[in-house]
Amino acid sequence: MPDARFQPLPGFRDFAPQECAARNYLFDAWKRVAKRYGFVEWEGPTIESTELYLKKSGGELPTQLFRFQDQGERDITVRPELTASLGRIAAAYQREYTKPLKWFEIGSCFRYEKPQKGRLREFYQFNADILGESEAGADAELIALAIDCMRELGFREGDFIVRLSDREVWLDYAAKHGIPEDRTGDFLAIVDKFERDRPEECQRKLDAFGMKREDLVAFIENPPADCSPRYSEVLAELDARGLAGYVKLDLSVVRGLAYYTGLVFEIFDSGRSLRAVAGGGRYNTLVKALSDGAADMPATGFALGDAVISHLIEQCPHAKALRDAALQPNTCDIYLALADPAQRPALLGLASALRDQGYRVDLPLSPAKLGNQLKRAEKQGARYAVVVGEEYPQLELKNLSARSSATVGIDELFAALANDPEEETISE
Repeated sequence: MPDARFQPLPGFRDFAPQECAARNYLFDAWKRVAKRYGFVEWEGPTIESTELYLKKSGGELPTQLFRFQDQGERDITVRPELTASLGRIAAAYQREYTKPLKWFEIGSCFRYEKPQKGRLREFYQFNADILGESEAGADAELIALAIDCMRELGFREGDFIVRLSDREVWLDYAAKHGIPEDRTGDFLAIVDKFERDRPEECQRKLDAFGMKREDLVAFIENPPADCSPRYSEVLAELDARGLAGYVKLDLSVVRGLAYYTGLVFEIFDSGRSLRAVAGGGRYNTLVKALSDGAADMPATGFALGDAVISHLIEQCPHAKALRDAALQPNTCDIYLALADPAQRPALLGLASALRDQGYRVDLPLSPAKLGNQLKRAEKQGARYAVVVGEEYPQLELKNLSARSSATVGIDELFAALANDPEEETISE
């Protein structure tokens, strides 16, 4: 056990090899899907000027910042999210790329909030964004990407739901009910917490606007037909992709950050046992605001966090089975076992030759019984063990998965490995 004096701080995690493999399983899946959709990867700094996050964030975010003054007396923050950095970078470099920009990033984020299930102080986010395109096709492409990220991890229709909404609907509602424009943000904040606040607390907040909670309930549960033309367009595009069954209109979703301007969405497990797995939407004015008008690009994007999705995988048998199969030990392709210590130089030379060919090779670093070496090979998930003994340059080639063995010469070994009809992944 680690020394109790040096445990991770609350809300932070260690990633020992098994945990690191599980985290990288998520990263690899997200990257595969993003690249299939034509997205390219970007990266930004972990620390930014605090002003960047205060400029357009709103909501609770400013109270959750890991914020400090550096030795140059600058007010800086360890990033709580990735969109602000994206907006800054896209504004600076957008002339160098053909629009629309389809960018993704996987990075750590930090928020000072109470740690709980699915919510940590340090977490990883997969962000995908489309900048420079205002049409509904961009929203549909992004939501399809989010759905396919879930499906890539083994989730099926019925395991999760994409709850789609449109802030424009609520802006229209606020205007029709006489809410001044400068107080619209406060009203949207009430709607954003509609499901989390106790009914009496929600009503207390609505009293300031002369509204009744039951009227909002009725509006959410029975939205006017065609209240969101953008939603209808996106639904039609998703239906053409065969993905309409994953989404539904839900006006209770408005998203907490102030920079959202239109269609927004959140992904929840169908049983609603966890907080949102992912969320995002339109932010058409953020790039312009962050660049003080130097660049003006409509944009839409979403973020998917590792903490909640990891819990959801544990709860979903088929997603968990897929992950567990992918995480089976497989740290080397070939284990070189030494049966005759006098042949160690030959074993080391063979290891280098195999590694030069791209094979993942492990070997004993100190004297060990042959049986123990072969047990280690199996624990590492090696497909082959090559026994180097006193008969060298004759070698014993063991196919550990097929439980077969053959004697080959040193010159025949590479041909035997390359010509195995059952081997598909070795030396890729």
